[in-house]
Amino acid sequence: MPQSLGGPGGATNPEQLFAGGYAACFENALLRIAREAGVQLTDPDVDVIATIGLDRNAQNGFVLSAALDVTIAGIAPDTAQDLVHRADAICPYSNAIRGNIAVAISVNVR
Repeated sequence: MPQSLGGPGGATNPEQLFAGGYAACFENALLRIAREAGVQLTDPDVDVIATIGLDRNAQNGFVLSAALDVTIAGIAPDTAQDLVHRADAICPYSNAIRGNIAVAISVNVR
């Protein structure tokens, strides 16, 4: 159980596994969208960090939240924003959780 829920922590929890899967899936969707748009990006050009939050709702049930921090090297900010928006539309993880949990996406260029 995570420390945030009163557990000892120190081990991988389901939220961390979900975050890893979401980040990898989103990066692959982004690379595909870039390729289709004629934008040359490789794996080292893209960094996706996913954070999955676990909180309680008003009924004391558990709810998830997600944040994606996407960094892309070598392209203009407006192009990066467009590619990320389009990747969000095709990413299976994004589609699975859309409308079910809050997702915040930040886009950065380097």
